[in-house]
Amino acid sequence: MIDRVIQNPLNLSSKGERPMERIKVVVRYTNGKMLKGSTIDFFPDKDRFHVTPMDNPLDKPIEVIINQLKAVFVVRDFKGVPKYIERGGYREGENPYGSLLEVTFADGEVLTGSCMSFDLKRQGFFTFPADPKSNNLRVFVVCSALKRIRQLLPKAVEYIEVPIPGSKK
Repeated sequence: MIDRVIQNPLNLSSKGERPMERIKVVVRYTNGKMLKGSTIDFFPDKDRFHVTPMDNPLDKPIEVIINQLKAVFVVRDFKGVPKYIERGGYREGENPYGSLLEVTFADGEVLTGSCMSFDLKRQGFFTFPADPKSNNLRVFVVCSALKRIRQLLPKAVEYIEVPIPGSKK
């Protein structure tokens, strides 16, 4: 065993790849259900991934189907700060990368953040919260769960309404 550790200190797979890092996620379904746990196989272009529940880490991972979701929240920790109210925008002097977005989910929840790119023909896209103190590090927004997207214009109160294919106003 010691020889294996010395010969393979980075714990590389047989293909020479690094093992995937576990990331903490809060999975929110469109039906209101929530699942907290960790994943090592989430990819934005795949239709499913697996979550090991935080309350039963030795259980078999749960398969999660993307088109049943509202969003996947990648979080700092599972507790968060329940009484903390996230700010809904950027402060003067902050220069986030990418497009500034305000996304409204079908259930009415609104997130404000930046996005490097989004294509509503894909199943989803990542946003990065406007509030640097947010418990969310990034959020994978599932397009089918959206009611509205507004692309915010920097240093203005204006916005551009982005039409969501297949949605009714």
